[in-house]
Order: sequence, then C-alpha cells, then structure tokens
Amino acid sequence: MNDKKVAVKTITPPAAQAMTPMDMISRALDQGLSDEQLGRFMDLNDRWQADEARKAFVHAMTSFKAEPLRVTRDKHVSYGSGSGKTSYSHVSLANLVDAAVAGMSKHGLSHRWETHQEGSLISVTCVITHENGHAERTTLSASPDTSGGKNPIQAVGSTVAYLERYTLMAALGLAASDMDNDATLAEEVSHITESQVLDLEALIEEAGADKAKLLKWLKVESLDQIVSPAYKDVVAKLRLKAKQGAK
Repeated sequence: MNDKKVAVKTITPPAAQAMTPMDMISRALDQGLSDEQLGRFMDLNDRWQADEARKAFVHAMTSFKAEPLRVTRDKHVSYGSGSGKTSYSHVSLANLVDAAVAGMSKHGLSHRWETHQEGSLISVTCVITHENGHAERTTLSASPDTSGGKNPIQAVGSTVAYLERYTLMAALGLAASDMDNDATLAEEVSHITESQVLDLEALIEEAGADKAKLLKWLKVESLDQIVSPAYKDVVAKLRLKAKQGAK
C-alpha cells in the first residue's frame, strides 16, 4: 500500500479592519435605526472625525519639524543717537513666510492671522490649519509701536507686523538664528515717563536750551518719544549746559 502525502494549504483570513462610526451607522440603518439612535451615532461620528483630524495635524507638524528651517535675521532697525540709540536686527515677515510656507504646504498645513484691537491693545492670532480641518491658535498682544516718530497708523501697522512674525514663529516652534541680539517689543518701544518729560521741560528752561534743536538731535518729534536709555544722557547734557550758563 502506497502512502500518499496530501499537501495542506493554509488559508490566512484577511485582517480585520477597524469599524468606523459610519460603518456602524450603515449597519444600524439596515436594522431599522431610530431617530434618537441615529443622532447618537452622528455625534459619535463627529467626535471620531475630529479626533482623526487632530491626529493628522499632529503627524503633519511632526513631519514639518523633522525638516529644520533656518530663519535668519534679514532686517536691521536703528534709531536715536548717542547713548539713546536703539539698534537691533530681526526676521522680516516676508523672509519668515517664505521660509515656512513651502515646508508647511508639503504637509498639508496653512496659516492665517486674525487681528483684534480693544482700546490701545492689539491682539494678533496665528491660526495653523491642516487640510483635514483641525486648527490650532497662538495669540500675542501689545500696544502700538510709537518708536521712531511713527504716526498712529504706522504705529499700529508696526505692532501688527511684529505680532504676526512672532505668533507664526511660536505656532510653528521656530526660532531665528543668533537669538541673543533680539529685542522684545517692550524694549523696542520703551520711552521715558510723563514725570521724566516734566523734568526735562524744567531742565530745558533752566539751561536755556533750544528745545527744537534738542529734539532734532535726538531724531524725535516730542520729548515723550525719547527712548528710556537716552534719558540719563540728555539730563547730563542739560545740567552741564545749565552749569556753564550759570558761570
């Protein structure tokens, strides 16, 4: 008797796929779903889609940050004179957007800004949105930047541009190279106090100084536009002039 070997073919069942809320709704409809049950399933589906969109956003941001962007300071600002001179470099908004948008779009990300002003406080919100719909917001606020003799409209525009730069950088987790010479907005627009203005007015009168020439030398239109670091130097010069005039 010859023994015959029978080959046994192993059949691997297909991997089970996770059932989505829409799959559950489809099956439930076939079984006569009530309006109340349908509403519950629709709420479940909305939460499921929102969670999937959030996961896609996190994945896109992780992929975006895996390709480091180098954002360099390409704009230099300088105003004032003597010890009151303010000078700093920063990343221009155009440079930042050019560097970031190309990388963001590769991963389905985009950005926009929302601007709001209440009284003298300006708030800018950067909204980062993924193509699946999930969005996250980063908000910063500041007062109008009146440094350098800006008019009211220019002061608002300067602050909005500043906040747009830094909300986008914060939202994307970016940092400019050579951050050690960065200036905060508070430092950029720090001016002397009302009390110091009154002291200068008194010193100008005491020294018999030409106020117009002083303002021209400081490159400002009024005493309240003098930046804080210049105050001591101006006071010293006026006191010296007053002392020399008294001789």
